[in-house]
Amino acid sequence: MYSGFEFKDRYDIEDLLEIMRILRSEDGCPWDREQDHKSIRKDFLEEVYEVCEAIDREDSALLREELGDVLLQVVFHARIEEEKGNFTFADSVNDICCKLIVRHPHVFGDVQADNTDEVLKNWNDIKQKTKGQETYTQTLESVCTALPSLMRAQKLSQRAARAGYGESSEEAAEKALEESCRRCIADKSDESLGDMLFAAAELARLRGRDAEELLAQAGERYTEHFSTVEDLIRCEGKDMRSLNIDELNAYKQRAKINELRDHR
Repeated sequence: MYSGFEFKDRYDIEDLLEIMRILRSEDGCPWDREQDHKSIRKDFLEEVYEVCEAIDREDSALLREELGDVLLQVVFHARIEEEKGNFTFADSVNDICCKLIVRHPHVFGDVQADNTDEVLKNWNDIKQKTKGQETYTQTLESVCTALPSLMRAQKLSQRAARAGYGESSEEAAEKALEESCRRCIADKSDESLGDMLFAAAELARLRGRDAEELLAQAGERYTEHFSTVEDLIRCEGKDMRSLNIDELNAYKQRAKINELRDHR
């Protein structure tokens, strides 16, 4: 037993930090000492998914437990970095506090934001500025590549839409028709849409391909194409959001021609 540890009826965050320090010490646990960021990476993902499961089940008791497990992972990774002399758990706490204050100027400053849309616009504008993102392409490139591909694809298209690159529902329907998804177009139900996505994954399996991998590759091609379009627009001193649909389509066509030429 580790000597000097104080048992309590109730522990707090400082106790958790101390327990992790003990576990990683020479007199602690051999398994905990051997771990690094990569070895416990999957554990972090699993704990987050278990939190999501608790939320989906509306199980408060399970959520309480799983949130603690996620917090353990945060403290674990922070401890590894502290041992390297890079940063501490307190540094991460400070950073997120500063980020929240900066990104809520309507609460901690004199900016006016009367509804959710204005709040989100301010948040995204501030985020882009603080991260030094000067182009719309950079906002797409900053989407986490470790996200599940379906989730990442949605975030990519969402950020493209903010730049005025989004497609209308009619254009989306035309693409769905091209992919032989007529039933999905006809009833426009969530069930049919889900069936379409499932069928695509099933087809990939029957062809011996990984659906997540294929979608990840498509996301990269999407970002590259978006970047080509934006470069063409910026080279002519224009902003994508100022273009009408015909002008934007013309740039898209030029981008496709350039891409075909580059791949020859």
